[in-house]
Amino acid sequence: MKNVIFNLIISLFIISCNSDNQTLMDLGNVDFDLDLEVDIPSTSTNEFTPNHTLEKKTPQKIIKDGEITINVSDLEKSKIKIDSIISQYNGYYEREELKNDTWQQAYELKIRVPSNAFEKVIIQIEPGYGSITHKKIKSRDVTDQFIDIETRLKNKRNYLQKYNDLLKRAKTVKEILEIEEKIRKLEEEIESQTGRLNYLSDLVAYSTLELTLNKPIDEKYQAQERDDFSKRIVYAFSSGWIGFGDFIVFMFKLWPFIILLGIIIYGWRRYRAKKKK
Repeated sequence: MKNVIFNLIISLFIISCNSDNQTLMDLGNVDFDLDLEVDIPSTSTNEFTPNHTLEKKTPQKIIKDGEITINVSDLEKSKIKIDSIISQYNGYYEREELKNDTWQQAYELKIRVPSNAFEKVIIQIEPGYGSITHKKIKSRDVTDQFIDIETRLKNKRNYLQKYNDLLKRAKTVKEILEIEEKIRKLEEEIESQTGRLNYLSDLVAYSTLELTLNKPIDEKYQAQERDDFSKRIVYAFSSGWIGFGDFIVFMFKLWPFIILLGIIIYGWRRYRAKKKK
């Protein structure tokens, strides 16, 4: 009986060892390509399901911008007042252009101010600067875009870490090249979406106001003083003589055509004369 039990224990031990060895062999023989097939979420917005937990933690992201056109009586004084307001609220000019035409003088200004001061700046600009001829203020809620991009970035960074771990375990040149290619694509996507997120963050943090200060110029007809009659006669005679000289010069330029026309007329007359005979 003891021999039977001993043989049974030995048999179980051998089977267990064989099973462990077989498992190790199976893990070693797994095709490495399977490790590369890491499921990366699609970047399509339509397939994205918002993360409600993240949505609750993400504050509302609003982009504010506007356009205002004001007719002013004194362009330079109005510009100085605008400079003071922008400086007061820590804003800056992204673009500043002065136009000085025959019919108007205008400053075209692209102003960036902190979003929490946007309404205050408009309130200070509107009264006392002239008549407003155009005004357009709008707000855009981009909270969902923030949640979308931040979630995708988090997922892609997690998958990037997985590929970096796989790269450390790669043994062949083929495996290394395949993993490095996938890492390169992931890093490009992360960089692109990070840039997009930074761009939206800037628009949310600083609102944009397109402000035009316009000073219309009233054009009044002013009769010009004319020279006396004798001077006008001299001028007319001189202009006529110059014009006649120009005509003579022009005719001399046409001499090849005049000769050609004379030959054609002469030939035509000879032909008519022979036909009559």
